[in-house]
Amino acid sequence: MTIRPAEAEADQGRTVEVARRPLVGQGSNSVQLRRYNERIVLQVLRRVGEASKADLARLAQLTNAAIGGIIQDLTTSGLIETLGKRHDGGRGQPATMLRLSATGAYGFGVRIDRTSIETVLADFSGRIIGRQSHDRFLPEPERVVDIVARDIASLLRLVSPEEHARIAGVGVAMPFNLGSWLHELGLPRANFHLWDDIDFKQLLQDAIDFPVFSENDGTAAAIAELFSGAGRHADDFLYLFLGPAIGGGVVYGGDCVKGVRGNAGDVAMIPVPRSRLASAPAPRGEMDILLTRASLSALKRHLAHHGIVAETRDDLERAVESNHPAVEEWLADCVAALTPAIWSAISLIDVPLVVIDFDIDGGLPQRLIDELTRALALAAPQSRVPPRLQRGSFGQDAGAAGAANLPIFFNYSPRTAILTANEGKQGAADAAARKARKDIESAQDGRPA
Repeated sequence: MTIRPAEAEADQGRTVEVARRPLVGQGSNSVQLRRYNERIVLQVLRRVGEASKADLARLAQLTNAAIGGIIQDLTTSGLIETLGKRHDGGRGQPATMLRLSATGAYGFGVRIDRTSIETVLADFSGRIIGRQSHDRFLPEPERVVDIVARDIASLLRLVSPEEHARIAGVGVAMPFNLGSWLHELGLPRANFHLWDDIDFKQLLQDAIDFPVFSENDGTAAAIAELFSGAGRHADDFLYLFLGPAIGGGVVYGGDCVKGVRGNAGDVAMIPVPRSRLASAPAPRGEMDILLTRASLSALKRHLAHHGIVAETRDDLERAVESNHPAVEEWLADCVAALTPAIWSAISLIDVPLVVIDFDIDGGLPQRLIDELTRALALAAPQSRVPPRLQRGSFGQDAGAAGAANLPIFFNYSPRTAILTANEGKQGAADAAARKARKDIESAQDGRPA
């Protein structure tokens, strides 16, 4: 684990050199550095669970004077709490142990998919403490705003009025381009086209009193894994989520890479060979895309081809547990598509770990990971070692946990934007990314932006 603040701090004339993320650009000052180092301390506690003042100073590479002031401020603000004394048998006074306070902050999370809407409330530890779910085809955006606003009002009752000020905001995790790839997913057009030119983040912001943060659903789930899952032990990994579609994210250097248009890690679009399943739709060109083969929509479609109706997660789990031949056929096809896709991704980003999470269980996650491990090893290029595969931390909660982690992540994680006074420019950057996406899509469609 390598967690360090950004710049040297002095203690009685002695300088401690620390340099994990060097300062770049202009505008950094002691206030920004203090905020950054407070968040470093929070990240250390999130990773190790509990620590003494001396532990925190060592792990965060801060001076005793600096760590003392930071601990005092974080305790006063309710973000960390004391656990009592640790008696380790050594000389001197026993150390006071510290940990994150679960009630120090809260985040609402809204997961929007083509076939479901889910709103959750998570505490500062990342634990989901309440949820509202709606399994249905996505209605028009204004209707979804009404549903989500009511769900937030209902979940707000789980937090005392005194703690309302500790709510960091509402995170929204949803696929970009909801009206696209319906053919590959086997879904009706329904209301999806109404979402193509909608800024849902702004619609929701206009309807509620909390700040709203929005990300691609794959990126949001990757942030949850970074913040509260595999990221406690790993700084670099490719994240995949196998749900109705397949999403992903890239974690590099302890931060989540977004890309210019927010599509970094969008593995669904990786070209793969055509499926051999009789249920697969004809591809639009010579190659298919991973979305068509490695998704639960593809499993549901193949089961329907064999006369098995599986509309819900429970239906799919029962089909998996029954070891129906259709499941085995889809699993083989899914692994055959994931193998070249993962090797393509690893060739570009060179990370040692792939974290895969799933929208269902029924034994499917472990079976797929075991078969994919063997397939990646067999397909390994000369002089290359396959990445290690690890199951994700959240299961079907990954999207919702990712959404709920967004406001907490952006308010309390040590991102370098804090040091260069760029943290407040995120909204403008998101708006520019949305405009860039629309300009590209307009150009592809031959219509004015």
